Amino acid sequence: MSRFGLLREHDFRGLFLADTASQAGTQILVLALPLVAVATLRVSEFEVGLLAACQTVAFVVIGLPAGALVDRLRKRVVMIVSDWARVLALLSVPLAWWLEVLSVYQLYAVALVLGVCTVFFDVAYQSYLPYLVARERLVEGNSALEVVRTVAQLGGPSAGGYLIQFLTAPYALLVTVAGFAWSAACLTTIRKPETRQEVRRVRLGREIAEGLRFVLGHPLLRRIAGCTATSNLFWSMAQPMLLLLLARELGLAAGTIGLLMAAGGLGGLVGALANTRLVRWLGQGPTMWLAIGVPAPMMFALPWLEADWRLGLLMMALFCTGAGVVVYNVTQLSFRQSVTPEELLGRMTATVRFFVWGTVPLGGLLGGVLGEVIGVRETLLVAACGSCLALPWLLTGPIRAMRDHPADGAAPAALREGGR
Repeated sequence: MSRFGLLREHDFRGLFLADTASQAGTQILVLALPLVAVATLRVSEFEVGLLAACQTVAFVVIGLPAGALVDRLRKRVVMIVSDWARVLALLSVPLAWWLEVLSVYQLYAVALVLGVCTVFFDVAYQSYLPYLVARERLVEGNSALEVVRTVAQLGGPSAGGYLIQFLTAPYALLVTVAGFAWSAACLTTIRKPETRQEVRRVRLGREIAEGLRFVLGHPLLRRIAGCTATSNLFWSMAQPMLLLLLARELGLAAGTIGLLMAAGGLGGLVGALANTRLVRWLGQGPTMWLAIGVPAPMMFALPWLEADWRLGLLMMALFCTGAGVVVYNVTQLSFRQSVTPEELLGRMTATVRFFVWGTVPLGGLLGGVLGEVIGVRETLLVAACGSCLALPWLLTGPIRAMRDHPADGAAPAALREGGR
């Protein structure tokens, strides 16, 4: 195999560069768009929270229809249109600021458009990869793309802060505009023709139902979705409580908290680089449950943290969790892509994302309620116990010992008959 692997292939390199620009732009916006509201418009705390909600609500509201629509269309075209729509939406912000007509309501609208475009782009690119690379190289391809996402998460928000500091908030968005335009340009260089799925004259609701039936009826995909949703539920419960513990009870400075949290991103980068070797050594099934099972006990250190040597345990826990999350995500995504027929890739991706993202706001709300009722440390203990519930989804089914995905893009007959 070539030293640079799939990156030496022209078409994959185009997708890789496009995703690099898109992920970087998306992560910069995590901080940049709210700071436009705070620094330029002086909005209230509630308005900032509502703006953040506008950026993510599309994942829940249109996630399922997006999958059905992506399956009807050419994935590369969907990604290019999504990029250019984000360019136009973001350009409106510095233009309105220059004309002195910028309002928080415009930012709400821009955030909603960005969220919709991100949903379509993400569903399309995850469904597009199997068209570009052989299925036995999906782990390698997803590992490369996961490195991009992890690095973007590491540096995107801080880069957004520095851009705003030097360029002012509205004009800093022009850098993100350039990133999305670059993403669209890279996608246009891909040469391999995409097979156009036959458009059936059926209702959109029926196609969405087909995606739901496929995921919920598949003994392997159902377990992966259940494991991921459970893990996301309890981690999203723990994360805000952990920040409250560090900032309020331990009195740590924001810079110190940021440095501690960077351990998770560093672990994610290591996990992305090591993932392909782990899958070759252990197989896909064992890699998935070990990536979930090994970091889970480390969450029990969180309720006992103090501003002393135990912060080192926190960094170790975040590092291992970050590595485990990335290894699990790359492996399960490659597995899902491998067992799904091409005509269902978009709907499968959107259906799984609907379930696993849907638990995130629920976990945050549940964590806030429990934090008020039983306390921050007690809520972290509940989250640590709950995180262990993700593992049985994988250990009690056939996936735990599978070294590779079932052949022919579907579960074997024995699994379809007996799997639960």
